[in-house]
Amino acid sequence: MNIRADLDKTEFVSSEDFTWHPSPLAGVERVMLDRVGDEVAVATSLVRYAKGASFDPHKHALGEEFIVLDGVFSDEHADYPAGSYIRNPPGTGHTPHSDPGCVIFVKLRQFDDADLTPVVAQMPLQTDVAEPRQHELYQYNDEQVSYVEVPAGQRFAFAASYYVRELLIISGELDWQQEETRRLGPWSWIRMAPGQPLRINAVTPCVLFSKTRPIYRNADV
Repeated sequence: MNIRADLDKTEFVSSEDFTWHPSPLAGVERVMLDRVGDEVAVATSLVRYAKGASFDPHKHALGEEFIVLDGVFSDEHADYPAGSYIRNPPGTGHTPHSDPGCVIFVKLRQFDDADLTPVVAQMPLQTDVAEPRQHELYQYNDEQVSYVEVPAGQRFAFAASYYVRELLIISGELDWQQEETRRLGPWSWIRMAPGQPLRINAVTPCVLFSKTRPIYRNADV
């Protein structure tokens, strides 16, 4: 299965256009943002757990990275509230569930084999800053992960990168300037092709998740 698989092409999915598809486990649905592979895939998705839903125990041979967007995501290690950013390195495993239900943004099989650092961090869900601020969450070689707070009415530009750049709107509404101006709301996703800058104008106060995406040698399914 290939979904927006050409990383040399700029893509976006507005939250207004989400289509939730059932996963193999009852009570767990997903929006596939990009994907190469079937159930074992290099994938970027939104995943929604119904109240009380759970996933079977499993390991992430090539790593898992996720953000809790709503509700509480849990496993045997901890309970993660909305705003949590987690990196589970290659070879780690867990048994996920959510008692109240949750929505997460998750990226699978996109780690360097040698990147074995677990990360648990917290991002704000709302912002009241007076000037744009960028905060680093994690860096490994050329992979840079951060969140950005942008006040209403102000602009922010991410410089062109040699790598793919992804942006997820955690909260707020923005205008994205790319050939034409598009208004995007919470949980909308943008993936910029290498070499292209990303410019936004915050319509309301915004919290944005940003990362560069090197193509690691283990990314083939």
